[in-house]
Amino acid sequence: MTASLGFSNEISDLITQSAGIGEVIFGVVFFVFYRLKLVLVLNIVGLIGLLLFVAVLQPQLLIEAFNPVTTNIPIIALSLVLLNNLKQSSQA
Repeated sequence: MTASLGFSNEISDLITQSAGIGEVIFGVVFFVFYRLKLVLVLNIVGLIGLLLFVAVLQPQLLIEAFNPVTTNIPIIALSLVLLNNLKQSSQA
Protein backbone atom coordinates (compact mmCIF):
# COMPACT_ATOMS: atom_id res chain seq x y z
CA MET A 1 0.00 0.00 0.00
CA THR A 2 2.89 2.36 0.57
CA ALA A 3 3.84 2.03 -3.08
CA SER A 4 0.37 3.31 -3.99
CA LEU A 5 1.30 6.50 -2.12
CA GLY A 6 4.19 7.05 -4.52
CA PHE A 7 7.08 5.70 -2.45
CA SER A 8 9.89 3.80 -4.15
CA ASN A 9 10.31 0.06 -3.57
CA GLU A 10 13.20 0.62 -1.18
CA ILE A 11 11.32 3.20 0.90
CA SER A 12 8.18 1.04 0.82
CA ASP A 13 10.18 -1.90 2.19
CA LEU A 14 11.67 0.28 4.92
CA ILE A 15 8.26 1.65 5.90
CA THR A 16 6.74 -1.84 5.93
CA GLN A 17 9.56 -3.27 8.05
CA SER A 18 9.41 -0.32 10.45
CA ALA A 19 5.63 -0.65 10.76
CA GLY A 20 6.00 -4.37 11.47
CA ILE A 21 8.57 -3.74 14.18
CA GLY A 22 6.36 -1.01 15.64
CA GLU A 23 3.36 -3.35 15.69
CA VAL A 24 5.34 -6.04 17.50
CA ILE A 25 6.59 -3.52 20.08
CA PHE A 26 3.09 -2.13 20.59
CA GLY A 27 1.76 -5.71 20.88
CA VAL A 28 4.19 -6.40 23.71
CA VAL A 29 3.28 -3.08 25.38
CA PHE A 30 -0.42 -3.92 25.01
CA PHE A 31 0.12 -7.42 26.44
CA VAL A 32 2.02 -6.10 29.47
CA PHE A 33 0.06 -2.87 30.12
CA TYR A 34 -3.45 -3.86 29.01
CA ARG A 35 -4.86 -2.38 32.22
CA LEU A 36 -3.82 1.16 31.29
CA LYS A 37 -6.56 3.26 29.75
CA LEU A 38 -4.08 5.11 27.50
CA VAL A 39 -2.81 1.88 25.93
CA LEU A 40 -6.36 0.70 25.26
CA VAL A 41 -7.36 4.03 23.73
CA LEU A 42 -4.23 4.08 21.55
CA ASN A 43 -5.06 0.55 20.41
CA ILE A 44 -8.61 1.53 19.44
CA VAL A 45 -7.50 4.71 17.66
CA GLY A 46 -4.71 2.88 15.82
CA LEU A 47 -6.96 0.08 14.64
CA ILE A 48 -9.65 2.48 13.46
CA GLY A 49 -6.96 4.51 11.67
CA LEU A 50 -5.59 1.42 9.94
CA LEU A 51 -9.09 0.35 8.93
CA LEU A 52 -9.82 3.78 7.46
CA PHE A 53 -6.43 3.84 5.73
CA VAL A 54 -7.22 0.57 3.97
CA ALA A 55 -10.79 1.66 3.18
CA VAL A 56 -9.54 4.81 1.46
CA LEU A 57 -6.47 3.47 -0.34
CA GLN A 58 -7.42 -0.10 -1.24
CA PRO A 59 -11.08 -0.80 -0.45
CA GLN A 60 -11.00 -4.11 -2.33
CA LEU A 61 -8.97 -5.53 0.58
CA LEU A 62 -12.00 -5.13 2.85
CA ILE A 63 -13.72 -8.15 1.30
CA GLU A 64 -10.74 -10.51 1.06
CA ALA A 65 -9.82 -13.23 3.54
CA PHE A 66 -8.36 -12.01 6.84
CA ASN A 67 -9.36 -8.47 5.97
CA PRO A 68 -9.09 -5.49 8.34
CA VAL A 69 -12.79 -5.70 9.14
CA THR A 70 -12.62 -9.26 10.46
CA THR A 71 -9.34 -8.67 12.29
CA ASN A 72 -9.58 -5.10 13.60
CA ILE A 73 -13.20 -4.90 14.72
CA PRO A 74 -13.01 -7.88 17.15
CA ILE A 75 -9.86 -6.42 18.73
CA ILE A 76 -11.51 -3.00 18.97
CA ALA A 77 -14.47 -4.71 20.68
CA LEU A 78 -12.11 -6.49 23.08
CA SER A 79 -10.44 -3.19 23.91
CA LEU A 80 -13.84 -1.62 24.60
CA VAL A 81 -14.70 -4.53 26.92
CA LEU A 82 -11.38 -4.03 28.73
CA LEU A 83 -12.06 -0.28 29.04
CA ASN A 84 -15.50 -1.01 30.48
CA ASN A 85 -13.97 -3.52 32.89
CA LEU A 86 -11.40 -0.92 34.02
CA LYS A 87 -14.17 1.63 34.56
CA GLN A 88 -16.24 -0.81 36.62
CA SER A 89 -13.28 -1.95 38.73
CA SER A 90 -12.27 1.64 39.49
CA GLN A 91 -15.82 2.43 40.69
CA ALA A 92 -15.92 -0.57 43.04
